[in-house]
Amino acid sequence: LTPLLPHIDHRNRGMRTRLGCLSHKSDSYNDFTAILPDKPNRALKRLSTEEATRWADSFDVLLSHKYGLAAFRAFLKTEFSEENLEFWLACEDFKKTRSAAKLAAKAQRIFEEFIDVQAPREVNIDFQTRELTRRNMQEPSLSCFDQAQGKVHSLMEKDSYPRFLRSKIYTDLLSQTQRRLS
Repeated sequence: LTPLLPHIDHRNRGMRTRLGCLSHKSDSYNDFTAILPDKPNRALKRLSTEEATRWADSFDVLLSHKYGLAAFRAFLKTEFSEENLEFWLACEDFKKTRSAAKLAAKAQRIFEEFIDVQAPREVNIDFQTRELTRRNMQEPSLSCFDQAQGKVHSLMEKDSYPRFLRSKIYTDLLSQTQRRLS
């Protein structure tokens, strides 16, 4: 049955992942190390306390740091809201598209995955922003997601980011980098 309905398998796999998070201590340092871009021990040796502390300076500083992004993604997974970051990253990647031929197809994929009503990873944006983005899709350009991306960035910055800075993932990470120094 699974090969005939691959989209259902994908959703089930996502649900299994989410349920798996619930069976573990979901807001823990171990969740962070599981998704680090490098091997966790090597990554932690490279990450200084100063760098990790700078993530609290601003949301954009956090997003611009490879390990900060990984830690924030791990945190969002514990809150079941990683689609916001994934959409923001997809938009950043989309803006680098240089091929006019690929632009429309990439835009359509992003729209269907994150913006359209009932999208598999639908982001939380208001009706006006969703409709403006839908109209922008008629003639996709590098800026067609700008308003939606801005709204999602603002939502993460005002809502998820302050919780991340208070989270066990972040505080454990800071403690781990400080322990390494002593």
